[in-house]
Amino acid sequence: MINYAENVYVFDHPLIKHKITMLRDKSTGTNEFRSIVEELGMLMGYEALSDLKIKYVDVETPIAKCKAPILDGRKLAIVPILRAGLGMVSGLTALVPTAKIGHIGMYRDEDTLEPHEYFCKLPNPIEERVILVVDPMLATGGSATDAINLVKSRGGIKIKFLAIIGCPEGIEKLHSMHPDIQIYIGIVDEKLNEKGYIVPGLGDAGDRIFGTK
Repeated sequence: MINYAENVYVFDHPLIKHKITMLRDKSTGTNEFRSIVEELGMLMGYEALSDLKIKYVDVETPIAKCKAPILDGRKLAIVPILRAGLGMVSGLTALVPTAKIGHIGMYRDEDTLEPHEYFCKLPNPIEERVILVVDPMLATGGSATDAINLVKSRGGIKIKFLAIIGCPEGIEKLHSMHPDIQIYIGIVDEKLNEKGYIVPGLGDAGDRIFGTK
């Protein structure tokens, strides 16, 4: 991974780059798009969760007894920002099946580009968990910033944010508002356009995941 800024990391793995290119292609259909988003959730989550705490327990193999590592504590909470963030959940839970799932609902005003909350449900006790907030796109940074505000207001402490594609404007906003969290981005694109979409991006991730327009 490339250290983009303090607590901001950009992936440099060839498989991640390849799969993001497949997502960009406007000819990629809904089923394939959805599968690739799941795969990227798994690939990126594998790296982003490399610092999860472990403890050692006694295990008896067919050959001998030994001390072996397992995840320690209350493990992980995965919190997708609805609706597009749902596309990354299956890949992440394949890595950590015991993870608890929360949901944060946000919609963007198409005129002001400002996010608005309509739902928030988090696993309890949230303060004891590593929390992975996920959204395929980090565009203006508004939804991500507000979602993490909600998580913190409900007691969340150990927070990571994971996006497939980001842009400098969104990264700067999220990092400036929440410099304490770890931000993981699959690739950083050029800029935002006047409608708040990432350029070149991949279009509307939610519409492409769920086959809507």
